[in-house]
Amino acid sequence: MNVKRTFRLPAQLADDLARHAKRRGVTQGLVLATALQSILTPDDTERIEAAFSRRMDKLARQLDKLDYHVEVTNEALALFVRFWLTANPPLPDAALAAAKAKGNERYEGFVEVLARKLEAGPRLAEELRRDVDTGGA
Repeated sequence: MNVKRTFRLPAQLADDLARHAKRRGVTQGLVLATALQSILTPDDTERIEAAFSRRMDKLARQLDKLDYHVEVTNEALALFVRFWLTANPPLPDAALAAAKAKGNERYEGFVEVLARKLEAGPRLAEELRRDVDTGGA
């Protein structure tokens, strides 16, 4: 069903509309209806832009989360290194070989535990959240 509307157009625009409709062999009403439909209906570019915008927002949130986790990791490592350097006195030369051997053994154990933890165990962020939620207890 068509609805009749009356519009006032500047003379030059009305002339351009008439020439365009005549060139195409269609009515001026069809040209106006097609133009309005084009303006009022989002085109593929706008839909793609909206989808891209949603995806970029999601990536920004993920990047913020990643930034937080990197910051936690950096702080934890810095605290550990500071504590380790403060609490461990230098070893005498006679004990260095035994300390290196024990260090290698402990490191291999650490890598094994880390691998198991990454495969199945709760992540540090989850543990931190639980500790914060329960007040550290």
